[in-house]
Amino acid sequence: MGSNRFQVFSAFLWLGCTSFGGPIAHLGYFREEFVGRRRWLDDKAYADLVALCNFLPGPASSQVGMAIGISRAGLSGGLAAWLGFTLPSALALLLFAYGFAALGTASTAHWLHGLKIAAVAVVAQAVWVMRGNLCPDALRASFALGAALLVLLVPAPWAPLAAIAAGAAAGAWLLRPADPGSSAEAGLYRVGKRAAAACLALFFILLAALPIARRIAPGPALELFDSFYRSGALVFGGGHVVLPLLRSEVVPPGWVSDDAFLAGYGAAQAVPGPLFTFAAYLGAVMSRPPNGIAGGLIALAAIFLPGFLLVAGALPLWNGLRRHRIAQRALAGVNAAVVGVLLAALYDPVWTSSIRSGSDLAIALAAFGMLMLWRLPPLAVVLFAAAAGALELAFTG
Repeated sequence: MGSNRFQVFSAFLWLGCTSFGGPIAHLGYFREEFVGRRRWLDDKAYADLVALCNFLPGPASSQVGMAIGISRAGLSGGLAAWLGFTLPSALALLLFAYGFAALGTASTAHWLHGLKIAAVAVVAQAVWVMRGNLCPDALRASFALGAALLVLLVPAPWAPLAAIAAGAAAGAWLLRPADPGSSAEAGLYRVGKRAAAACLALFFILLAALPIARRIAPGPALELFDSFYRSGALVFGGGHVVLPLLRSEVVPPGWVSDDAFLAGYGAAQAVPGPLFTFAAYLGAVMSRPPNGIAGGLIALAAIFLPGFLLVAGALPLWNGLRRHRIAQRALAGVNAAVVGVLLAALYDPVWTSSIRSGSDLAIALAAFGMLMLWRLPPLAVVLFAAAAGALELAFTG
């Protein structure tokens, strides 16, 4: 188990250093690494995790990573996955909080634009491969198409959840009971029922008790932990969705100025890994103690803790549910819908924020070919796209 934990940590540390492009791109990097290269799980099990984490509040891509770590090495594996994936960007943002903008923050940075183009290729590869595995017939391909249309036509935070729920209902009703491709690996998630129940109980206890404790015994550290815990516990979709919640917690009370908030948000776009590590920056630049490294670590732990507790608590329930025949048919529909949700995300926000010209499209196509045809590792594709993007903007201005 110890060696498994180290494998998990080292794999996610590498991804934490190289996974640019935001939450949707992270799912593409995860699929390539753990389904395609390491084969720790198959596409069906992976799509199950993506679906589950889309139903839970918190940072969805980080929660998928935690779940993969749990499947490999239990709860400690989930912690190892979170630590490895989070550490690089958290350190970078703490450094930025102290004035070391080592990675650059400008939204127009040449190399950053190239990284966004790389994300197009990575997500496109994930959609292409998952389509073949999870939508092998016209009916399930129709589920995926319907999910994509719903998400694109209804630009609301709840649309992906509605698409996945509709896929579950359609699968339970329309797919055959003995559908050969609908069941994923059984017994994948190594969390005992008591541990899972304790995690769920702790999630709700903290959510209810922290505001009460904050009123009874106010203190800066407790107020900081409560604010960031609630932000992590009450946001669906993760990523950019958490920013309005964080701003309402730290700017109106005067903990962080609006200028400092926006500067940190710009820095968060230029680092790999989860956007939730923005919390480390905010905790560090607080105008009152705890700030600095202590404030950054408190804020970071608080915003990710609810997501970890929910994943650990929900996995055994999810694992048991998927053994039933009706649930297997529903999950086959869910898996197809997940492909559609990712297809819609490939267009918006990945494509719309990255492809601005014909030369951008040429770089994306070359990166896609490097992944699909030449089977080059994602890091090589990321480096190629960053260099190509820098050269393109350098020549075009």
